[in-house]
Order: sequence, then structure tokens, then C-alpha cells
Amino acid sequence: MKERQIEAMYRARFDERHHATEALDSLFTEAAAGRDSRKRAWLIAVAHPRLPLVIERLTRDQAQKVMSKAESLALMYAGRGGVHPLESVDRLNPRPGLRRWVLVNTAAAAYSLWKEAWATIHHDGSVTLAAAVGGHRRAASGAEDGEFFEGRHVESSAIECSIADMMALVRATADLTGAGEYDVRVGVEWAGEGPLTILTRDTMGFVYDEVSTPLHRYTPVETTVNAVASDPDFFWQVHDLAQDCVNQGGVSNVLMIRPPERDGSA
Repeated sequence: MKERQIEAMYRARFDERHHATEALDSLFTEAAAGRDSRKRAWLIAVAHPRLPLVIERLTRDQAQKVMSKAESLALMYAGRGGVHPLESVDRLNPRPGLRRWVLVNTAAAAYSLWKEAWATIHHDGSVTLAAAVGGHRRAASGAEDGEFFEGRHVESSAIECSIADMMALVRATADLTGAGEYDVRVGVEWAGEGPLTILTRDTMGFVYDEVSTPLHRYTPVETTVNAVASDPDFFWQVHDLAQDCVNQGGVSNVLMIRPPERDGSA
């Protein structure tokens, strides 16, 4: 291979990486805009296909089918032991947006606003998720008794469920559009007082923060996933992304996302 060909190859690779970063930056900025991150932490997750689709606009029916499949996949990746953001959006009535479908928040009442969430499915195959993960209601609390975590306190299960839902969106969208690899970015936005703290639970099921590392800034986690991998392989990609996200806060293991053994055995 000639020197000019090698230079052109590396330049093309650099340009591809640059454009991918720009796309994630734009999606992340949009998804994070307007969130009340001074009061409670928000998880922002965005994904962009490496080869964006150039097809006709996705129909409302297609968006509904993506959401229906994503909902079932998310519960397979992480069961009902936590709060799933996709259960707080209007999955049956996507609204048109700028070259996308918008899944608006349905947790708008005073007693449910703590689990507010928004999602989008873009015509080019990109997807986004914004979910309030700080200040959740304590598991043993009633609906209106006021027992909530502080806005800077995030249970690891909330992060796991958000990752499960986001990756389910990626998987379901790729299944519809045929997109292969996705660049993914996950961050937690917190602008209030005090460090962000990720909470886990001990063997008795009680909230535990002895291993938590206080975070004055959550560094966004980026990865590339193969959205058309086999079911077990994709499940492990969900697990590994969630583990990266909770590890940053000092939590060693994920609690809810349990893929099959890597050799395929149960």
C-alpha cells in the first residue's frame, strides 16, 4: 500500500471518529437540556449508528413497534426490581419531532414526578433516553409519604434499569432498521450541592453506601456496541456497560442484569 493510500485511510478513520463524536455531542446536549439537574441527578444516554440510515422517515407505527419490543427486552435484561424509565413514557403515542419521534414523559403528577423520563427515536436510527435517577422514592415508602433520597443520591438499580432500557431501544431500533454498530454515551448530570453518590444494597437488601466514591463530576462512559450480535453477546454488552457506569461510583457489581454464562450455558 502506497504512502498516500495509508494517509488517506488514516484520515478517513479520523474523520469518521470526529463525525461520530460530533453526533454524540449533539444528541447528548439536546437530551440533557432543560433537566432540573440542580435538584436531582439525571441519567442521559444517547446512541448513534456508525452508518446513519438514509431511508424514508420512520412511521408512527414503526416507532410504536420499536417501543413495544424495547419494553419487553428491557425487562429481560433487568427485571422488576427497579424503576424502568421506559415505563414512564407514552409508548403508545409517539409525537413527531425534528426528524424523530418523541416519547413524552407520563410521570407528571406530583406523586410520580420523581421517576420522570423522556426518550426519542430518530429517523437515522439514533436513540436517546433522559431519566431522573436522583431523589427516587425509597422502596419501602408509600406514594405520598415524602420519603425520598436526596437528589444527589442514585441507587445503582436506577442506573442498571436505565442502561437496560437504553440498550433495549438500541436493539429494537437496529432490528427494524438493520443498523449494525452503535456509538453509545452514558452520563449522569448533577449540578446541585454535594458530591454525586451511587448507592447499592447489602446482602440483606438494605441501602449501602460504605463503598461509594463521592463524585464531583461523573465522567461520561462511551463504548461501541454491536446491535445485531447474538442474544447472549448483546446481553453481555448490556451488562458490561452497566458495570462501567456503576464502577465509577465505587460499586463493584451490578445487581439486576444477569446474562447467561459466556459459554452459553444457563
